[in-house]
Amino acid sequence: MAELSISRKQREFVAQRANHRCEYCHSPLDFCPDPFCIEHIIPLAGGGANDMDNLAFSCQGCNSYKYTSLTALDPVTGEAVTLYHTRKDRWEEHFTWSEDYLLLTGISAKGRATIERLYLNRTGVVNLRRVLHKVGEHP
Repeated sequence: MAELSISRKQREFVAQRANHRCEYCHSPLDFCPDPFCIEHIIPLAGGGANDMDNLAFSCQGCNSYKYTSLTALDPVTGEAVTLYHTRKDRWEEHFTWSEDYLLLTGISAKGRATIERLYLNRTGVVNLRRVLHKVGEHP
């Protein structure tokens, strides 16, 4: 069985590797009201482990919406696809920003499904992006 605790050193490494931004919605830690967490990309309950390739830096919103999901439906095709994997997938192959940099757009089935499942364009995140863009902190 996988070890449940994540060391302080692991937490610090994961946060630094992510440049202190949520690896899903890209919100910066310094501007979010809620604490961030170390998220298991493949949940422990699904056979994941605490190894560094399975850990992502995540805001509470993304972590809560993802929960233990590994797949979601692509809203265009209706097919079940795997969610974006922050260690194995390249962000640019699955997502792009809208012209005003407020909304994430999925450019692949995986990107679209991840946006839907994690509500990556939820109101609070879009409002945060709007303010941060105006002061040059986003994207």
